Amino acid sequence: MAAASMLTTVFSPLALLRPSASFARLRRAAPTAAVVVRAAAKSTAAAAAPNKKRAATGITIPRPVSPALQAFMGAAEVPRTEAMKRIWAYIKQNNLQDPEDKKIIVCDEKLKALFAGRERVGFLEVAKLLSPHFVKVP
Repeated sequence: MAAASMLTTVFSPLALLRPSASFARLRRAAPTAAVVVRAAAKSTAAAAAPNKKRAATGITIPRPVSPALQAFMGAAEVPRTEAMKRIWAYIKQNNLQDPEDKKIIVCDEKLKALFAGRERVGFLEVAKLLSPHFVKVP
């Protein structure tokens, strides 16, 4: 019995959770010279590199659009992301969301031309209804 109580005292799970003194000392140690040199190199490289924009890919590539979307956007080629931003800005600016259910858009004449003549459109349907306005490029 004495051996069993000694084992539970020595190998208690709580002892594993407590960090040892040597581990705590390692965490507080000053950074080595190699770490300092790497950090300095990163900061100078970041400062020397100018801010570059990424190349457009996927839905951020400008695509040719239908005449109806051209009239709304004022451009012949527009990325999908920009079209969605401008349509939502137009909806918010003209207060076209249903006051009782903000997920529903009450279309005016401009939006009816884009959304296949529908009076009311759910917010999740906007991207689907815009898809035919982006002309497929071979």
